[in-house]
Amino acid sequence: MSFSETSHRDPVSAMARSAAIEIIPLKSAEEKLLLAATDTKITITCSPKFGIARTMELSAYAVKHGYQVVPHLAARQVSGRQELQEIVCRLNDVGVSELFVIGGDATGESGAYPDSAALLDDLAELDHRLERIGVGCYPEGHPNIAEKALLEALRRKQVYADYMVSQLCFEADTILGWLRRMRSDGVKLPLRIGVAAPLSMRKLIELSVKIGVGSSVRFLSKQHGLVGNLILGGAYKPEELLEAFGEELQSPELGIEGVHLFSFNQVQAAVDWQKRIGQRP
Repeated sequence: MSFSETSHRDPVSAMARSAAIEIIPLKSAEEKLLLAATDTKITITCSPKFGIARTMELSAYAVKHGYQVVPHLAARQVSGRQELQEIVCRLNDVGVSELFVIGGDATGESGAYPDSAALLDDLAELDHRLERIGVGCYPEGHPNIAEKALLEALRRKQVYADYMVSQLCFEADTILGWLRRMRSDGVKLPLRIGVAAPLSMRKLIELSVKIGVGSSVRFLSKQHGLVGNLILGGAYKPEELLEAFGEELQSPELGIEGVHLFSFNQVQAAVDWQKRIGQRP
């Protein structure tokens, strides 16, 4: 049976199998990522706490062990064009062919790039071997950036990018409504839906509040019974979000190409979910 036939019968199952798993470069990350099958796409975050160097180190480790790797690059952590050139050279040497570019949370004046679009302008002029570039998007908006500015940024970035990944969101209608607006406003980038791994509800709500997706947390709490789940230790089921998209999951006009799984380094839970949903009839 071909992939297209399987996808048509159960697109949720197909997306689960092909989901990229996001890993934070903590000390235990090397051991954690080896839990995933080598045909799994691994994305590695970049934050002020761990820095670009740690992201590059873990990316090289993952490539060495046979994984297709997508390092994140935070624009505000890059000091300028010279450092960007050095990063590109290292990616070329390691054999990385895909990059996910974000603005990043770094503050102050250490970086030359105020946002990811500015870095992408320079990256386009460098000699690199990147075949795909991803960028972030925010179906629920951004606490520090106006909606109009987010739209203009996506329009600017899609000149260089190949796809976009949505910030964590728990409500299909919110993502669909936002995506329809983006399509009508000229944003054509394929979307990879940002989905949380099947963590305990207590842990997931705690982490979600930290990264600023409060309205989604309220929806999640209402739908799943917050108090009961906190007491009983219930687990989030990512497939329910994908199933809520219905036929829209395969809509050519909406252009949803896959899933980005936020594992919060609970890699075994993410892998188990991929197997369980990916193998269902």
